Amino acid sequence: MTEERKYGDMELYRRLLLDSRTYWPHIAGLFFLGLLATPIALLTPIPLKIAIDNVIGSEPLPVLLDIILPANIGASADAMLVIVAVIFVAVGILTYAHALVVWILNTYTGEMLSREFRMKLFRHIQRLSLSYHDEKGSADSLYRIQYDATAIQNVAVNGVIPLFSAAVKIFIMLAVIALIDWQLALVTLIVCPILYFLINFSRHHLRDNWAHVKKIESSAMAVLSEVLGALRVVKAFGNEERESDRFGEHTSRAVRGQVKLAALNGSFDLFVGLTIAAGTATVLYIGVRHVQTDVITLGDLLVIMAYLTMLFTPLETISKQIATLQSAIASAERVYSLLDEQTDVNERSDAMPLQHAKGNIQFKNVSFAYSHNQKVLHDISFHVPEGTKVGILGTTGAGKSTLMSLLLRFYDPVKGQILLDGVDMRDCKLADLRNQFAIVLQEPVLFSSSIAENIAYARPDADENAIIAAAKAADAHDFIMQLPDGYDTVVGERGMRLSGGERQRISLSRAFLKDAPILIFDEPTSSVDTNTEGMIMEAMDKLMHGRTTFMIAHRLETLKNCDLWLHIEKGRLVSCSDQPPAAIRDDSVVYIA
Repeated sequence: MTEERKYGDMELYRRLLLDSRTYWPHIAGLFFLGLLATPIALLTPIPLKIAIDNVIGSEPLPVLLDIILPANIGASADAMLVIVAVIFVAVGILTYAHALVVWILNTYTGEMLSREFRMKLFRHIQRLSLSYHDEKGSADSLYRIQYDATAIQNVAVNGVIPLFSAAVKIFIMLAVIALIDWQLALVTLIVCPILYFLINFSRHHLRDNWAHVKKIESSAMAVLSEVLGALRVVKAFGNEERESDRFGEHTSRAVRGQVKLAALNGSFDLFVGLTIAAGTATVLYIGVRHVQTDVITLGDLLVIMAYLTMLFTPLETISKQIATLQSAIASAERVYSLLDEQTDVNERSDAMPLQHAKGNIQFKNVSFAYSHNQKVLHDISFHVPEGTKVGILGTTGAGKSTLMSLLLRFYDPVKGQILLDGVDMRDCKLADLRNQFAIVLQEPVLFSSSIAENIAYARPDADENAIIAAAKAADAHDFIMQLPDGYDTVVGERGMRLSGGERQRISLSRAFLKDAPILIFDEPTSSVDTNTEGMIMEAMDKLMHGRTTFMIAHRLETLKNCDLWLHIEKGRLVSCSDQPPAAIRDDSVVYIA
């Protein structure tokens, strides 16, 4: 697993824009609407100028109005005042209609971009190796999907478009001011290098602090997820206050980080505001002098000051937007660090399809290590003919479950081969390969949906009759029909509304429905009572008929009907025999703990 790498700003911007290419037409539309905002903004102070220069004063009408309006209206102050009011209302309607269209398109584009990016992350996270998830935990991935993935919206829609629109607006406003008074335009330009220095100085500090805060918030979510997932244990040991304190410690660190960020942002805003205020004061001072010396009219000065406000507003927008973007850039860095994480198990480009395996399995000198210093399997070799029931024995930590994880290609061996019907598993398509297996775990995994949906998880296109037939085969139909909503009964989170035995029989129903040629049972009866175990074993016997089966158990009695026994200790195959141990032949009950 690689360390999280650092990315340059331009690389992140490039990748985010490439990932948003499906919605480039929408972004182009937003960009056009952003450009359209500038001429609309230029219209805003025009009614005020006409009112002062042409209604109150005696200046000639603007050329366009002089052409459009009849001569008698232009000569009447009252008529011109009505015209000014109409223009003012028309500009207001145009401004708010433009804002409404921008708002709707912005919301749609931004939310769709975030959705697509989340989907991309989710698909990638599911493909990552189990070792990655074991190390990072689920909460970190959840945080990146739910919160960091919005980086694409914050950059492509809320970041880049306002920046470009603001830049165009600045250029146009400067050009207009320069046409009226070039000296005031020159004074305005002096503000730009000062703002650039402030932006460049604050950018790196803000990004580093945002990355730190997001890491803390992710760890706080990890505590929350862990505690809620183990709430019964927390309550049983009376550790509610202790866990609250632990969560509070993480959130306090996040608060301190946010306060530091607020101080940095506030300081930056203060200096930006002082710079813009100083620029505005300078332009006002020089502008008043120019009015006094008849270089420009009072109306011109009012227009310049209005445009100056519109000019400094986008300058301020650019300054603050670049600072705000550092949060999105920090999120983008975390997202691409995850997307660039390589999977341990990859499908070869020339992988072969696999329709229905016979179930002939061979391990040839297989070794495996979770890391360079943690070798857990050593040169394992055995052969399992199709239809064989295999019992796997060994103490806790001997490597039994790891062996089955290799069989399912959750991991690939670091040495040796695993053959299915004489073909290296790495040469098969992953989805096809895993479709050959049905698995029943010690702790059944159910989803917070109906019983029917949980059974059909093995085969989503199964009809009601197939689901019921699978439940009957697993001896689950009777208890399901006694539930208030039958097969529509929602089982609750992780199936906690059902007993352990009921959950296990739902899990067995799922295996029956899948009808896979190879079965894996990992301690399927270890957490149920004797009577329930008998029913489950009876259902398992029916399911195992004619299928290659691997059954892991500590209790040898559970394995007495197997055809082949593998004994694994400390990652090594101690014995591989087709003869049952003496303890089973004598009908004794032996535990390996």
